[in-house]
Amino acid sequence: MTTRQIGNVLYQGVDEQIIYSVTTTAWGTSPASVETKVYDISDGSRTDVTLTVMTGSATVTGDIISLPVLKLLTARSIYRVEVKFTAGGNVFEPYFVVIGEN
Repeated sequence: MTTRQIGNVLYQGVDEQIIYSVTTTAWGTSPASVETKVYDISDGSRTDVTLTVMTGSATVTGDIISLPVLKLLTARSIYRVEVKFTAGGNVFEPYFVVIGEN
């Protein structure tokens, strides 16, 4: 088992639109039932902003989940992107952190 946090903190410009991907091999192969949520955790709370900052659907190719487009971030806001999926009969939910910047 690996840590739930994926990599280091990422930085994304407020005008950028990025499709991030997650390789699931560390948890299991052939991921299914993918769900993505984005929370603004800037003030220590957990505000769901998924509908504001993500558009599209996740896709799966082999062990790689390509997430919906992340966009419209606010400068200096901190976002926790959670990726929930099933692999080998288990449910996993790793996450990564993105900070919006000018």
